[in-house]
Amino acid sequence: MDLGIKGKWALVCGASKGLGLGCAQALAAEGVNLLIVARGAEALEQSAMNLRAAYADKTGAEVLFCAQDITTVAGREAVFAMRADFDIVVTNAGGPPPGDFRDWDREAWIKAVDANMLTPIELIKATVDGMAARGFGRIVNITSSAVKSPIDILGLSNGARSGLTGFVAGVARSSLAAKGVTINNLLPGKFDTDRIAATVKATSAKTGQSVEDIRRLQQAQIPVGRYGTPAEFGQVCAFLCSQQAGYMTGQNVLVDGGAFGGTF
Repeated sequence: MDLGIKGKWALVCGASKGLGLGCAQALAAEGVNLLIVARGAEALEQSAMNLRAAYADKTGAEVLFCAQDITTVAGREAVFAMRADFDIVVTNAGGPPPGDFRDWDREAWIKAVDANMLTPIELIKATVDGMAARGFGRIVNITSSAVKSPIDILGLSNGARSGLTGFVAGVARSSLAAKGVTINNLLPGKFDTDRIAATVKATSAKTGQSVEDIRRLQQAQIPVGRYGTPAEFGQVCAFLCSQQAGYMTGQNVLVDGGAFGGTF
């Protein structure tokens, strides 16, 4: 299927590895031009080189990169100094650390909200009017399955990402929708990334179980019997960015291998 987005420009955050990189790869495969952002300069530059090598000749995708912390004002200013207008924005920031809510002070909460709620809102605010003026826009916020099924040790993430979910529910149904701008949230379950490694390690420390046993048990509880891969997550993201997904907005799309047991 041709997704109809060849030649569009996308800003993809947290794209040096993991789910962000999976989204960047899927978009580049469709011929979308990329500005990828992450904090780690070395890993980001390597990912940009790999994307160019894989897709520049094949699809014509141009790949720029900006090593910045997108959760800071200075980081966002640096990104938008490179390019101001985007047709597609994929917001993504590393989740807050797991732990016991009794140990989190106000600073920990503010940091979580700033990264996982306020930063996506700032990126939306900076780009949607330009999208609306051009008659096309796709914003995909990578959040978490925890907004539907909270995880006890991820309280910071549960709270901050749920706040973003509530905000998107309103703004996605504003006048922007009639101007061709869609805003959706993509909710990953357990994917084989650094994030799952960190949470498994935390669970191991808390319970005394081995990392290997926890991974085996977690995968057995997922109906498809395994963790997801960044590549298949990226394909779902690319579809939400497509012309064909123009009638989807304000949705929370769960990609979790069937782990969430609810009907709605």
